[in-house]
Amino acid sequence: MIEEMRLRDLGVIADATLPIGRGFTAITGETGAGKTMVVTGLGLLLGQRADSGAVRSGAAQAAVEGVWLIPEHGPVAARVREAGGDVEPLGDGAAELYLGRTVSSEGRGRATVGGRTAPAGVLADLADDLVVVHGQSDQLRLRSAFAQREALDRFGGEPVAAARAAYRAAWDSWRALDAELSTLTTDRDARAREAEELRAAIAEIEAAAPLPGEEEELARRAERLANAEELRIAAAGAHAVLSSDDDTPDVVTLLAEARRALERVSGSDAALAAIGEQVADLGYRATDAAVALSGYLADLDESGPHELAAVDERRGVLAALARTHGSVDAAIALLETGSARLLELDDDSDRIERLGAERDAAAAELDAAAETLTAARREAAERLAAAVTEELHALALPDATLTVEVTPSGTPGAHGRDDVAILLAPHPGADPRPVSRGASGGELSRVMLAIEVVIAGVDPVPTFVFDEVDAGIGGAAAIEVGRRLARLAESSQVIAVTHLAQVAAFAGNHLTVVKGNDGAVTASSVRRLEGAEREAEMARLLSGLSDSDAALTHARELLETGRAVSEAG
Repeated sequence: MIEEMRLRDLGVIADATLPIGRGFTAITGETGAGKTMVVTGLGLLLGQRADSGAVRSGAAQAAVEGVWLIPEHGPVAARVREAGGDVEPLGDGAAELYLGRTVSSEGRGRATVGGRTAPAGVLADLADDLVVVHGQSDQLRLRSAFAQREALDRFGGEPVAAARAAYRAAWDSWRALDAELSTLTTDRDARAREAEELRAAIAEIEAAAPLPGEEEELARRAERLANAEELRIAAAGAHAVLSSDDDTPDVVTLLAEARRALERVSGSDAALAAIGEQVADLGYRATDAAVALSGYLADLDESGPHELAAVDERRGVLAALARTHGSVDAAIALLETGSARLLELDDDSDRIERLGAERDAAAAELDAAAETLTAARREAAERLAAAVTEELHALALPDATLTVEVTPSGTPGAHGRDDVAILLAPHPGADPRPVSRGASGGELSRVMLAIEVVIAGVDPVPTFVFDEVDAGIGGAAAIEVGRRLARLAESSQVIAVTHLAQVAAFAGNHLTVVKGNDGAVTASSVRRLEGAEREAEMARLLSGLSDSDAALTHARELLETGRAVSEAG
């Protein structure tokens, strides 16, 4: 809901603030005073294309600001936060949203959403959840086939919503199966080549049988074998020093003699006994080292040039694997995962057959769901056409008949396979034509009003804006337009730019735009009318004179009728 709008340097408006609020707001004023600039400004706030020609003559830029009342945690607030802006909580789940738009005389513009600069496209994203605008020259909701289908689905309520949800689930299932099957059949040759290459790679890896860490171990062995003679000399020398086979004194023998010498006197001094234990430990360690060196020398004696050749050959095999697959570890990983992939690829023929059967079954379910959705839409179309036609008869279109056609297109889509068309026959005997071509601007506005009044009873939207919906009518028909705007305002906010007192009489909030003597509109030129001021404006709308006794009397009668309708609602 729009709480307030401010316009600066837009068209003939220099500076104007419009307090709007709940219910039905009528905006009146003299010709050229700038009433339609309200709709233009609102369009800017809803992301419509900016026109530098809308900037007031002599001004550098035009600016529009709006304050909306929205749910604090609804889709609008979520989109605002996603764009980097924020809303101001008011309590009870409500929040205020600030939107702004500027347009320079050179054509440049800037948008603000929730206090942050944002692309104008964000405003357009928010538009559908904020306001529905019906202007004489831009009845987009009726011109769009998509919007006509959406309007019918809104009116259809739960039966259509349930059928549409079931259809969408069937559609998603069929689409997924169809996409998978198409991929398999389209890429069959490529997948066959992949399977052949994978099979050869697995055979090569299995023949090589690489082990994790094997490369490092082979590198260590190769280094050892390449320096075997030096290692043998060093190990043999160290072994001779530790434990000699001849009568040459060695470390083990000398440590044994030292241990025995200390043991003979260890009972006389505890400190010397402790040193004797250390010498004994050194003897044990020297013996262990000598044994280890003996085993090392025996292992070296068993190795030879033939083992080095075998190690080098094995390293060559692993190097070839690494070149092919990037690394030996990658080859081992392929061996672990490739078998499952190969099974999948080898199963293509069976999978294609299975998927084909599943897709056919899903297509049958989709057909059934589409037929159910079509039936629900046709039932809703009959009710919508009858209800709107009845409304049109009261809106100075007594001979008009509205028809809502639902015809299968033959091509399923995400929203069904139905083409929906709203057709209007303006008089008996006329062929029904698309409503955008079968009605004039004023008639089109009334058709849209009738549709919105009927649909609002089922699925209201937050705000409706009507720009001269009363064009081309007067008298009793205008009163009926006012009644229906008031009825629509029971569930939604309604803003109507009008030049008829019969329409304005039903508004709970009456704003007037008055042009100053210099041709500009100032802040004080837009104000809320009440009491005698409102009666005078109504008289001016009726007769062109604000002080005509007859016009004032008629104005009071209209206002009383409007109050009675409001109280009854």
